[in-house]
Amino acid sequence: MANPDAAGTEGEPFRMDVERGKIREFALATGSTDPYYLEREDPVVQPTFLTTTFFWQSDESNPWPAVDLDQRRGLHAEQEYVFFGPPPRAGAKLTCQSRIGEVFTKQGRRGGEMTFAVMHTEFRDESGRLVARATMTGVETARPPAEES
Repeated sequence: MANPDAAGTEGEPFRMDVERGKIREFALATGSTDPYYLEREDPVVQPTFLTTTFFWQSDESNPWPAVDLDQRRGLHAEQEYVFFGPPPRAGAKLTCQSRIGEVFTKQGRRGGEMTFAVMHTEFRDESGRLVARATMTGVETARPPAEES
């Protein structure tokens, strides 16, 4: 069962270097043919590129395990990105920090309680300016899906 006391848990800040090659690889992996991402010397990131923060996080910087969702009943419900100016460009060095926001329950339409957990990750540039915020919502259903025979 998800841990409601995880709300407020904060991970240690971590650094994410935005590299031109990684922007290109991400664009190719997502099926983009846009030369803006593939050929420019200083491309901006695609909005969902910030998902790659999971490759940069360590045990100390990732607060999500504190939520303790049962993975047999867990779903990735939503992902949102808000930018506070232009997206980061190749060469940016971002300081990121994740924290667990809300942990709450709702009654499901098919019966059973669902537990929602929300994690916010802030991305700041070298001057400390907030560049972007990612919000991820996970859900734990009341019971695991029926097993197939």
